[in-house]
Amino acid sequence: MTGIDSDTTTKIEAAAFRRLVQHLQQRTDVQNIDLMNLAGFCRNCLSNWYQEAAAELGTPLSKDQAREIVCGMPYAEWRARHQTEASADAQAKFAQSEAAHEKG
Repeated sequence: MTGIDSDTTTKIEAAAFRRLVQHLQQRTDVQNIDLMNLAGFCRNCLSNWYQEAAAELGTPLSKDQAREIVCGMPYAEWRARHQTEASADAQAKFAQSEAAHEKG
């Protein structure tokens, strides 16, 4: 489609992924629930996708290891430093979104 070979495409995709991870590590003010409500994914989702991709390539990676890669620190530490209580509004939006998603 773009005329870019697959090796270059992979390198570009990897660089874009690293940039996304760096951005999420720097924007600790943005809570996971806010990401879920706005974009339908969060740091935890990205960690799960990373873990699944590693498994597909035969590289076992634990959930904690994947989360540390995405968060830039152990997840428990990230939560203690940066996670705040979600507002009632954010929780309600999340519940509505999850219910709609389950209906399909």
